[in-house]
Amino acid sequence: MRVQSRSAQRGISFLGLIFVGGVLACAGVVGAQVFPTVMEYQAIMKAAAKAREGTTVPEVRAIFDKQQAIEDFKAVMGRDLDVQKVGDKVVVSFAYTKEIHLAGPAYLLLKYAGQTK
Repeated sequence: MRVQSRSAQRGISFLGLIFVGGVLACAGVVGAQVFPTVMEYQAIMKAAAKAREGTTVPEVRAIFDKQQAIEDFKAVMGRDLDVQKVGDKVVVSFAYTKEIHLAGPAYLLLKYAGQTK
């Protein structure tokens, strides 16, 4: 019968397991708070892509505001868009920030920017 010494054993200690579990729990909480902002960004990109169908700046902003009401996001409004004409295409761009409170005085700042092609 062969007896393994303690130094030959492999695996994670109980304290190591608690530490890894805590790190994963914190990452999960932050991820759960970031996920809705990513979904909002995708909705804004979709609205901007739809808005570029307009031919004038007021028309582009009106189309965007209609999409904003449908998609129900609050971060960007039609007046916040930068609308330019590049060649024969309308290019709609935007930028905004989101703050997520983590704990005490700590915040996570997310900067989003997008532009239609």
